[in-house]
Amino acid sequence: MARSTGAAAGLVLFTLATSQFLMTLDSSVMNVSIAQVAADVGTTVTGIQTAITLYTLVMATMMITGGKVGGLIGRRRAFAIGCVVYACGSFVTALAPSLTVLIIGWSVLEGLGAALIMPAIVALVASNFATTERPRAYGLVASAGAVAVAAGPLIGGFVTTYWTWRYVFAGEVVLVVGILALTRKIADAAPEERFRLDLVGSVLSALGLGLAVFGVLRSGEWGWVLTRPGGPSWWGVSPTVWFVLAGAVVLRLFFGWEHRVVAAGREPLVRPDLLRNVRLVGGLTMFFFQFMIQAGLFFIVPLFLSVALGLSALATGVQLLPLSVSLLAAAVGVPRFLPRASPREVVRWGVVVILVGIVALMAALEIGAGPEIVGVPLFLVGLGVGALASQLGAVTVSAVPDEQSGDVGGVQNTMTNLGASLGTALAGSVLIATLTATLLAGLDDNPQVGADVAANAQVELAGGVPFVSDADLAPALEAAGLPPQEVTAIVEENTAARIGALRASLAVLALVAALALYFSRLLPTAPVGSEPVATDAPPRAPSTDAA
Repeated sequence: MARSTGAAAGLVLFTLATSQFLMTLDSSVMNVSIAQVAADVGTTVTGIQTAITLYTLVMATMMITGGKVGGLIGRRRAFAIGCVVYACGSFVTALAPSLTVLIIGWSVLEGLGAALIMPAIVALVASNFATTERPRAYGLVASAGAVAVAAGPLIGGFVTTYWTWRYVFAGEVVLVVGILALTRKIADAAPEERFRLDLVGSVLSALGLGLAVFGVLRSGEWGWVLTRPGGPSWWGVSPTVWFVLAGAVVLRLFFGWEHRVVAAGREPLVRPDLLRNVRLVGGLTMFFFQFMIQAGLFFIVPLFLSVALGLSALATGVQLLPLSVSLLAAAVGVPRFLPRASPREVVRWGVVVILVGIVALMAALEIGAGPEIVGVPLFLVGLGVGALASQLGAVTVSAVPDEQSGDVGGVQNTMTNLGASLGTALAGSVLIATLTATLLAGLDDNPQVGADVAANAQVELAGGVPFVSDADLAPALEAAGLPPQEVTAIVEENTAARIGALRASLAVLALVAALALYFSRLLPTAPVGSEPVATDAPPRAPSTDAA
């Protein structure tokens, strides 16, 4: 298999890293533009959040199938087709006159394009770089995605403030055209034998993952176990429980079906024996934790900056830059200066640094704190995430032969999407639950708040207190006819409850980081490439089925 060298390798790496950046950008760039997008397409904030949720769902449910399609038609071809589909989606989104068209362009077309592109990226790194060069290559590709999460609010805030959010998607079309022009420089992965796509497995995996992810994404509204006041209740518990359980049952049926496919000598969507590979499972597990923590932090920190402190979208993005800088430095520096380092030790120290950053931010969060408190903690978190990014991609792909790298790419991106969905949902639900409990208790105990106001709040806000700024809350209370001293008391209680809620969410993420530290023991101690790849999987059965 041809490997890229010198300037050609740099161009290939730039192309793949740019693609990863683009795939991740949409999820973060829109969060600061929701209000303007909703107004432009004639819908509500809830409508745009639905589109965001569907985008996540399409990617999470189709990644495994997208990886297998790449094996069927060729990784580079799947990458190119995915780019075309993604560019069409971006073009439709840029011109979208309504929510329906926005969902078709963004949630469906871009999501399907990403499902073809992202697994192919993993396989194409393996086919273009030697084993010793892969940690650096995977680190840069992974860090490009993480930087997109941090840079998204800055890009979205700048473009939305001075022009329109539509230019972001128009720019994506131009960027994809450039990526397509460079695709011919990429060496394709070795072709696989022709096989029939496991359509039953595709449906079962998409349905199982879709049910579970949808339940998790709606947990903030429904509750995790007990239904939130005013929310739907199915047999006494939250629908979240039933959706997750239903997803687990369907996924169990999926793996049962895959065992039958293998026993019949056909090509499965996912080889069940992959999940008996300890090194691979260790890498996937840490990917899950990384994106869970990462997504949770990028939900919490912008809320503090943009809502609690009232910073603009552009200023919020600027405050996130320390994370981007340190992340890139670690992702590039660790493979360069510590090429023979143990992946387990690098990841452990990375998780420790992330944990220190989260705890430091918790300690600094207090009433009256300004935006400067996030600088050092985010710098530390960036170092930790960069350390993880420098190792995990190489660990997962090195656990299997090169010809299975695309399959691993599909599973890997599914795990990252699951982690991101769960991290955002967990941080959001803890935030609202803590804010609600703390504010209502504070209003009850505050002598400057009338008993009738406190009682009314217990009824009206029992389903969840909205996370709003003082600048928005005070005028609303004044418009309701409350006296100035009562308005001041309620605003002060809300300020204190808001800080407490942010700290509670960070505490949960700190616990997740501690749990990740324990599971890092699943990672190998030997540097990637120093041991032969274990091939526990049986050889692929030849098939004469037409695709």
